[in-house]
Amino acid sequence: MRRSISARLSFWIVLAAALLFFATSLYLSRIWRVAIRNEVDKDAVQIIDNAGYRVDDILEDVERTANVLSWFVTRDLQKPGFMVTHSNNTLRYDSKLNSCSISFEPWYYPSKGEFYSIFSWRKSSGEVVWEQEGDADYRYFDKIWYQLPKQRGEACWTDPYNDVVANDDPDMNTEMLVSYCVPILDGDTFVGSISLDLTLPQISAELKNIKPYENAFCILIGRDGTYLVHPDEGKLLYHSIFSDADELGAPEMRELGEAMQRGEKGRWELMLDGQLYFVYYQPIPTTGWSLGIFCPESEVFYGYDRLQRNLIMSLLAALLLMFLLFVWLIRRQLAPLGKLASEADYIASGNFDRPLPSIRRNDEIGQLNRSFGNMQSSLVRHIRELTESTASRERMERELQIARNIQMGMVPHDFNLGKKVDLYASMVPAREVGGDLYDCFVQDGKLYLCIGDVSGKGVPASLFMAVARAMFRIVAREGVSPAEIARRINDTVSEKNDQMIFVTMFLAAVDLNTGVMEYCNCGHNAPVLFPGPDKAPAFLDCLPNTAIGIANGFNYEGQRIDDMRGKILFLYTDGLNEAENSEHEQFGNERMLACLGDGPFLDARTLIDRLSTAVASHVADAEASDDLTMLCLRIYR
Repeated sequence: MRRSISARLSFWIVLAAALLFFATSLYLSRIWRVAIRNEVDKDAVQIIDNAGYRVDDILEDVERTANVLSWFVTRDLQKPGFMVTHSNNTLRYDSKLNSCSISFEPWYYPSKGEFYSIFSWRKSSGEVVWEQEGDADYRYFDKIWYQLPKQRGEACWTDPYNDVVANDDPDMNTEMLVSYCVPILDGDTFVGSISLDLTLPQISAELKNIKPYENAFCILIGRDGTYLVHPDEGKLLYHSIFSDADELGAPEMRELGEAMQRGEKGRWELMLDGQLYFVYYQPIPTTGWSLGIFCPESEVFYGYDRLQRNLIMSLLAALLLMFLLFVWLIRRQLAPLGKLASEADYIASGNFDRPLPSIRRNDEIGQLNRSFGNMQSSLVRHIRELTESTASRERMERELQIARNIQMGMVPHDFNLGKKVDLYASMVPAREVGGDLYDCFVQDGKLYLCIGDVSGKGVPASLFMAVARAMFRIVAREGVSPAEIARRINDTVSEKNDQMIFVTMFLAAVDLNTGVMEYCNCGHNAPVLFPGPDKAPAFLDCLPNTAIGIANGFNYEGQRIDDMRGKILFLYTDGLNEAENSEHEQFGNERMLACLGDGPFLDARTLIDRLSTAVASHVADAEASDDLTMLCLRIYR
């Protein structure tokens, strides 16, 4: 089925535009994603910095409050009753605090007994209450918030822990706390500890509000990687980032936890539940904790991906519309071309006079229409001339074939010349007609024969050949010698020979009774003589007479062999030894003599057939360069 050029052209144009657009879009997509990622990095770093600042603000407020309280406690160290006032006032002053403890070494105040620890806390109503804690069941000086500043000798934050305050007050319950602990010193001696307590939900509430994306979340891990803040509250204090990494089989998560443990700040890419997250983390220097924000990659690029999808859908719709528009426009512009193609098909089928459609346009289609019109006129004229020239050539070929038949009819084909004569000849013109000739006949007991090669080829050579052969017959029938025959032919054809056409000839007369052979070689190739059927062939000795038709009045000299009986004479033209193959290599005299001596002599025809086969094999597909004529003679006793 033939496809419309408008559809194909539109398809390739739209395809090229689509490829160009998609290549550009792919390049820009990479640039935009990198730009968006860089912008997200900046925003995330700013967000996590702000989150860190908020946590730091909470912790620094607690630290400042603790330092003020420490000053008052140290000042009133000898007034144990003031500790209640200082503890309660601290909670009233700082609303973020959940509870406050001012605790002393056992028996520090002998009047107070072994345990003296003032514990104040805030009720749900906001009222601040206190109690003195410590007994055999609750040895406060064994708690982490008491031991840590004692061991370190400086203020510090504890990791989160559960502390239970059990009494009949319904507001008292188990809390997950983190405490800032300050040692109480009497001079250089540790005498107690101040503990200001925050609940983890207070810190978590600050971080849960940090959601740069809908499904983003924050974590806060302690020094050992334990979760202090996590969206899944069931993991607080009981799970760590390392236990989750082992459970999920995520070594990248363990590497992230180790980096956060080392107090590093940076960005990480982490795969969780088939979702890629960008993780931004930084340390909380005052506590040794580390804060991390997890941002889903799908939400980071959600707006961009949605824009890209909408852009691709819009592009596909635009390309389809462009394709349909191009098909319509191109089809409209190429409509005359379709008409021209249809008319051209009619012309191609032989209707050369069919008129072409009228297309009045000055563009390439109009020019093509005019060119077709010119071509149609030229084609009609050319066909008429071709018909005439073909008829003329066919007439000439018929005439040449007739001339060839006449020429081939002029040479003898019946070689039955008597029991004493074994003679055979062949002639193959290089063209329709040629310039080689041979002849033979018996008269008054003598065999007259000749072979010749006219200079040139074609019709002129064939006419000259006909004249030479006819004169040979006329003169030879007078019974004169071969030399005399050559002289008379030469004097006749050389007169008014303005074209300087000549013929090389070998003429001979053999007495069939005595075997005497008289011969005259007129510039022709020396014949080959077999002294006997089993003797090696050799070239016959010939005098250097000139070719016939060159010099009027030339005196030709003849030669003689006393007895030709039992001998073999082979005559040929130069179409044999000078036959060339496709590599311009000649058959040559050596190959010719080798072929003549190859095998026993059976008869004249067999010898000529052997030479013909050898020459044909040598020439192969190459075009014949000259006429080829051969004649073989053997005289029996």
